[in-house]
Amino acid sequence: MSAAIASTVLLASGGDCSTTDAHAGSNCGFQPPSLGDFNYRPIFHLGSYGFYKPELLALICAGLVVLFFWTAFRSPKLVPRGVQNIGEIGYLFIRDQIARPMIGKTAERFVPFLVGLFFFIWCMNLMEIIPIAQMPVTAFVSFPASLMLMVYITYWYQAIKHQGFFGFLKNIVPKGVPWPVMIILVPVEWLRVLVIQPFTLMIRLFANMFAGHMLLATFTLATWYLASATFSAVFAATSAVMVVVLTVFEMAIQALQAYIFTMLTAQYIGEGVSAGH
Repeated sequence: MSAAIASTVLLASGGDCSTTDAHAGSNCGFQPPSLGDFNYRPIFHLGSYGFYKPELLALICAGLVVLFFWTAFRSPKLVPRGVQNIGEIGYLFIRDQIARPMIGKTAERFVPFLVGLFFFIWCMNLMEIIPIAQMPVTAFVSFPASLMLMVYITYWYQAIKHQGFFGFLKNIVPKGVPWPVMIILVPVEWLRVLVIQPFTLMIRLFANMFAGHMLLATFTLATWYLASATFSAVFAATSAVMVVVLTVFEMAIQALQAYIFTMLTAQYIGEGVSAGH
C-alpha cells in the first residue's frame, strides 16, 4: 500500500505509534478518511500563486482532452482508424444521444461544447482511480461550481438571445394555468430555474464523487489496517474484494455522472433556444 494512503491511518492513542504499527492487533487505533484529507499544500508556486493538486489534475485533464481530439482529427481520413475512430465514436455519441434529442435543429453548433464538457468531466472523475492522483477533481465543490456557472451563463445567454429577457421569464411558467395558481406557481418556477436547477446540477456531481471517494478510501485503508494482523486476514481479504467491487462501481458512476451533467446541460440549452413549455 502506498505511503500516501498509509499516512492517512492516524492513531487514537496519543500519536506515539508509527503508521506501520497501526494494525488490528496493536494498541493503535484506526481513523477513516475525513475532510482533512482534502487539505493540500501547494505543489509548486508561480510567483505568489501556489498550485494545488486538484488544480494541477484539472489542467492535466484539460490537456489530455485537447491532445486526444487534436491527435484524432489533425489529419482525418475518410475511413477512420485508430484514435480517429475512437474520437468519432465519442463525438457521434454526444451528438446523436444527447445534443440532437435535447436541443433539436440547432444542436450541431453546441456539439463541440458538449463533447469537451463530457470528456473533461469524465477525465476529472477518472483521477480517482489513477495511481498517484487518487483523487476525483470533482470531489472539490469549486470545480462543479465553476462548470455549473459556465453552463448557466451559456443557458441564460441563449434564452435571452432567442426569447428576450421577459419572454424567457414568461416561458418558464407553464401556459393555461388558472390565475390563482399562478400566484404560487410563478415564484416557484422562477426559483427552480434561477436557483434550484443550478444548485442541483452542481451538487449532484460533487456529492456523488465525494461520497464515492470516501467510501473507496475507507475500504482501501481498512484492507491495509486489517492485513497488518494475522488473525484479521479473512476480514482484510473481504475488504480487498470490496475495494475491487467499488472500483468497478466507481468507474461506472464516473462515466454516468459525466453523461448526466452533459445531458442536463443540453436540456437547459434546448430550453434556452426555444420555449421550455
